[in-house]
Amino acid sequence: MRAGDVAVVPVLEIGGTHVTAADVDTVTRTLVAGRSFSEALDGQGSAEATVAVLVRCAASLTGRSGGRWAVALPGPFDYRNGIGRYEGVGKFEALRGFDLGAALTAALPGAAAVHFCNDADAFVLGEWWAGAARGHRTAAGITLGTGVGSCFLRDGRILRDGPGIPPGGRVHTLRYADGPLEDTVSRRALRHAYARATGAAPPDVRDIARRARHGDRAAAGVFTDAFTALGRVLGPLLTAFEPTVLVVGGAIAGAWDLIARPLRAGMTDTGPDLARRLVVTPAHQPSRSPLLGAAYLATAGGPATPR
Repeated sequence: MRAGDVAVVPVLEIGGTHVTAADVDTVTRTLVAGRSFSEALDGQGSAEATVAVLVRCAASLTGRSGGRWAVALPGPFDYRNGIGRYEGVGKFEALRGFDLGAALTAALPGAAAVHFCNDADAFVLGEWWAGAARGHRTAAGITLGTGVGSCFLRDGRILRDGPGIPPGGRVHTLRYADGPLEDTVSRRALRHAYARATGAAPPDVRDIARRARHGDRAAAGVFTDAFTALGRVLGPLLTAFEPTVLVVGGAIAGAWDLIARPLRAGMTDTGPDLARRLVVTPAHQPSRSPLLGAAYLATAGGPATPR
C-alpha cells in the first residue's frame, strides 16, 4: 500500500464483541491484502477501555498519512456528530453521551476526520458495491444478529422514506404479533423461543442451529417460526419498494440453510409475484461488506467529524 494513497481508505468496523481495522482499495473494491486486523471488544466496557481497543486495533494499519477514516458501528448513535446514544440496548452503555468522534480523531493514526456510518447501511452498500447486490439498481438488505438491521437503496443512495420503507429505513422499529419485531427475530428471541419450547436453559443460536440440523424438532421450529414471521413483515414492504434483490447478512445468516425457506414462504404470503421477481440471497462478502460499504460512504462524501 502506498502511504497517503487517496484510493485507500482506512476503516474500523465496530461490533458488540469485536473491532476490525482494514484498508479498503476503492479502485478494486477489495480489502488490501494483509491489511485487515481484528481484536475482541467488550461491549460492556468503559468508554476509555473501548477507545483504547479501537485505537490499538487501528494502529495495526501503520504507514498512514493524513486523511479520512471510516467507522461503521451499530446504533443508536449520532452519526453526524459522533456521539453515542446507547441506552437499554445491552451494549456500549458507557458511550451514551460520549464524544467518540473527538476521541478517535485525536487518537487514530493520521486522522484528519472521521466518517461514521451505521453498520447495517455499510453492509448493504458493500454488497451493492462489490457483492450480491452488484448490478441491481434497487436493493434492500437486512442483518440478523442481536437485532434486525436494514437498509434500502436506489442507485447506491440510502433511502429513509418512501413507499415500502419503514420509519427511518429501520425494520427493527416494526411490530409483529402485538410486540416489537425483535421480540420474535433476534438472537435473544431465538434463544428464548427454544427455552420456552424445551424447558431447557437457552443455548446460543449456533447451537440451536446445530441441533436443528441433527433432527431437533423444537430447534427447527424456532427457525421456521421466526423467519416465517420476518418474511410476513418484509413482504408488504418489499412489494411496495420493488427491489430486485434482498441481501441477508449478520451472524445468524450463517444458518441460511434453516432461514431461506421460511423467509421466502413468509414473503410469499404477500403474493406469488414477489417471490418470482425478487432475488433473495445471503451476502457474498458477509465479513467484508461493512468495511467496503463504510469506505464507499466515506469517499462518496457526507457528514464527518473533523479534527
